[in-house]
Amino acid sequence: MKHTRFFGKTVLTCTFVLAMLGWGIGFYGPPIYMQAVMERTAWPIAQVSTAVTVHFLSGTIVIANLPRLYARFGIPAITLLGSILLGIGVNIWAQANQLWVLYAGAVCSGIGWVTLGAAAVNTLIAPWYVKDRPKALGKAYNGASMGGVIFSPLWVWLIEGFGFATAALVISLAAVLLIATFAFLVFNKSPHSLGQHPDNAQQPEPVTTSADTAPWTAVQTLKSAGFRSLAAGMSLGLFAQIGLIAHLYSILAGRMGAHDASLAMGLATASAMGGRYVAARLMTQGINRRLLACLGYAIQLLGTLMLLGLDLHPSVAWIAVVLIGSGIGNATSLPPLIAQTEFSREHTARVIALMVAISQATYAFAPAFFGLVRAAFSPSSQAIVAVVTAAVVVQMLAILSFYRGVSARPFGIRPAEHRHPR
Repeated sequence: MKHTRFFGKTVLTCTFVLAMLGWGIGFYGPPIYMQAVMERTAWPIAQVSTAVTVHFLSGTIVIANLPRLYARFGIPAITLLGSILLGIGVNIWAQANQLWVLYAGAVCSGIGWVTLGAAAVNTLIAPWYVKDRPKALGKAYNGASMGGVIFSPLWVWLIEGFGFATAALVISLAAVLLIATFAFLVFNKSPHSLGQHPDNAQQPEPVTTSADTAPWTAVQTLKSAGFRSLAAGMSLGLFAQIGLIAHLYSILAGRMGAHDASLAMGLATASAMGGRYVAARLMTQGINRRLLACLGYAIQLLGTLMLLGLDLHPSVAWIAVVLIGSGIGNATSLPPLIAQTEFSREHTARVIALMVAISQATYAFAPAFFGLVRAAFSPSSQAIVAVVTAAVVVQMLAILSFYRGVSARPFGIRPAEHRHPR
């Protein structure tokens, strides 16, 4: 029986909440966990920041195989299992009394969070939206930004008021219950099962098939110059961004105090929603999406440079986090939208999964790398200069990578097909 209300709207709302929980716990949480662990154990920053690297690195293999896992076990089961693993991992972070235990917790949290991350969001939205996918993904990824806005100060407040262990238990239990509800009431449905069509269309769009739309292997994907420049841009940009974010809270806390630093982190992610909104508007006006990525990283680069002036005036920190935050959302959501215009619909899912896996395997090392940079320089003012310099260099390389593919002809799309809906 056909539903009168388009169920894709419900899927979009639940994916928004899933992204908020996933990023709030699995992406914006680790920098705060790192600080809480250091305060509780007095372990060196290089060793604790390595746990953040383990967290991001451990999910890489899972991301690359998410399509296969979904096909074999189903989206609901994988999503719920991932949320449970994430909760177990965060609780281990909160109670670890030895480094190997901390790293084991980081493995669990890292594997769990990727089932609620960028590739998962794209998979959940894709069956329901084709023409309207950029707008739908933008709305879903706003949940990721809200995760930072809400959870950055929430984690700090709960940890200061009740302790890390209690905070981890409460938040992880609430997240698992919510995601279990979504998994078996919402994410187990498809347009076909409800007699509906993507974008709430009256009839499905005709699907063209040809020899060059056969499923790609990873090796074939890597042979595409367009894919390589896109994956390099995403990987480098996220390396700089995540390495910076992983240490931004503790850097700001040393200048502003824990309360203001958590609010600043929330402001950074709030500005990500503004950056994503502006990007969506520019895309509807026909701007090249790779040029848009270059512009976003240039603005982020300016904000990174402003961190050098933290001691000049209190307002500098707030302006810096707004500029840095403006690109946080687009760094994750824009590359899949670029892939959507440059690769055929049949190839896009594999392209995105492989691209996200490569980028996560790269940026996973960023927290440890930036931790070593901070540890190698003292006093703290010199460490900030070193961190900023490293981030700026990598951001410039990301801009160059995106720009290299601006004039390249999209691979796997015939010219008539390149008029992709925005």
